[in-house]
Amino acid sequence: MSAMDQLTEIVRNINSILWGPWCLIPILVGTGIFFTFRLRFVQVRQFGRAFKHVFGQLSFNGEKAGQHGMTSFQSLATAVAAQVGTGNLAGVATAMVMGGPGAIFWMWLAAFFGMATIFAEAVLAQIYRTHDSQGNVTGGPAYYISKGLGSKTLATIFSLLIIIALGFIGNMVQANSITTSFQSAFNIPNWVSGVFIILIAGFIFIGGIKRIASFAEKMVPFMASVYVLGSLYIIAINIDMLFPSLQAIIIGAFDPSAATGGVIGASIKEAIRYGVARGLFSNEAGMGSTPHAHAVARVRHPAEQGLAAIIGLFIDTFIVLNATAIVIMVTGSLDGTTTGIVLTQTAFVKGMGTAGAGFVAICLFFAAFTTIIGWYFFASQNFKYLFGYKNVNMFSIVVLCFLLMGAFLEVNLVWELADLFNGLMVIPNIIAVIGLYKLVTRAVADYDKKFLTGKTPLFGASEQLTDHFANRQAAVRRSMAKGMVREKNARDDE
Repeated sequence: MSAMDQLTEIVRNINSILWGPWCLIPILVGTGIFFTFRLRFVQVRQFGRAFKHVFGQLSFNGEKAGQHGMTSFQSLATAVAAQVGTGNLAGVATAMVMGGPGAIFWMWLAAFFGMATIFAEAVLAQIYRTHDSQGNVTGGPAYYISKGLGSKTLATIFSLLIIIALGFIGNMVQANSITTSFQSAFNIPNWVSGVFIILIAGFIFIGGIKRIASFAEKMVPFMASVYVLGSLYIIAINIDMLFPSLQAIIIGAFDPSAATGGVIGASIKEAIRYGVARGLFSNEAGMGSTPHAHAVARVRHPAEQGLAAIIGLFIDTFIVLNATAIVIMVTGSLDGTTTGIVLTQTAFVKGMGTAGAGFVAICLFFAAFTTIIGWYFFASQNFKYLFGYKNVNMFSIVVLCFLLMGAFLEVNLVWELADLFNGLMVIPNIIAVIGLYKLVTRAVADYDKKFLTGKTPLFGASEQLTDHFANRQAAVRRSMAKGMVREKNARDDE
C-alpha cells in the first residue's frame, strides 16, 4: 500500500467516526428537526413567500455590490454558487456508489430539515452583521459566535477551519473534478486545465465583492438552467424508467442490496452516512458557509434573507442534485464499476450519445468554478476577520496554489479530506446556532406578527446599516436577553 493510500485510509477511518451514527449525522439532522418544529415548519409555511421574495423582482443585472453589501438576489446567487458544485454532479454519484441509490433518500431527508437550519443561519448572519475596518458590510458565523455567544476563541477556531475547509481543501475538490472531467471528455492534460482555472479565478479574486457578485448573479442561473434542461431531456426519453428509479431510491434507503440486486454492497449505515455527508457537501446547511453571503444582503428584515436561503437549498438539492441522481438511475449506469464525475459522464453519454461527456464536463466546469468563487469569498471574509486586509493578496495566491495542487491529487483522498474538514467546521457553528435559537424564534415572530402586518418591527431594514442601526440592533438583543432572564426568574419563582 502506497503512502497516499495509507493516508486516505487514515482519513477515511476518522470520517467513519465523525460522520458515523453517533456524531455529526444526528447533530445535523437533529438540529434541522429542532428548528423545523421551533419555527413551525417555516420551510413549508413560508415557501410561497420565499419563492416570491427571490423571483418576484428577479434581475440578472442588479445594482453593483460594494461597501454597502449586495442585493438579496446577488447574495443568494453567491450562496447557490457555493452550494451547486461538484457535490451535485460528482458527489451525488460517489454517494450512490458507496451507499447505493438509497443514499439519495437520506439526502432528501437531510435537505428538508436542513432548510430550517440554513434559515436560522441566515437570520443570525443578518442580525449580527457589521462593518469591517475598511467600512465594508460583513458578517457570518464568526460574528454571531463572538458577539452572540461571546466566545472569541470559538469564533477563531471556526474561522481557521473554514479557511482550511473551503479556501484550501474544498477548492482542491472543485479543481480536481474539473480537471478529471476535462481529461475524460476532451483528453486535456490536468496541468492545462489547472492553469486555466487559476488564471480566471485570479482575475475574479482581484475584483473583490463587486466582481464576485456580478459573476454570480449572471452565471449561476444560466449554469443551473442548462444542466437541468439537459437532464430533463434524458429523463424524458427514458420516462418509462422514472418510476422504477424512484422506487429503487426508496427501497434502497432501507434495503440497499434489494435496490441493486447486490451489485452495490452497501448497508443502511453506509446509505445514511454517504447520503448525509454528500448532502451537506452539496447544500451546506449547518456548515456555516452560506451565512457569509446572506449577511451582506440588503433586505427589509433579517427573516427575508432566511427565506432566500431556503430557496437556495431547494434549488441545490431538490432540483440540481436530483437531476444528476435521476439521470444516473434512469440510464441504468449505477453498476459499481465507476464513480464520481466519470459515473455522471457515463450516464449522460448513455442519454445523449458521445456529446454527453462533453456536456457534463462543461456544466461541471461552470458549477465547480462558481463554487470556487463562492468558497473563496467565504474563506476570505474569515481571513479578514482574523488578520485584517494586510495580507489578503497573499491569501489569494495561496488559494490559487491549492487549486493547482487539486488538479493532480487522487480523487479519493481529496474527497475524504473535504468530508473531514467540512465536518469539523460544523461543530462550532452548530453550537452557536443552537445557543442563539431564541433570538431566531423571536426574529421569526417579529416578522410574522409585526413586519407582515405593517407594524414597526424590532429588527430594522438591513440597508439602513449605520452606526445608529447597529446600536439599535444591539439594544434589541440586550432587551431580548433581559426578557429571557426575566422569564427564567419567573419560572424559578414558580
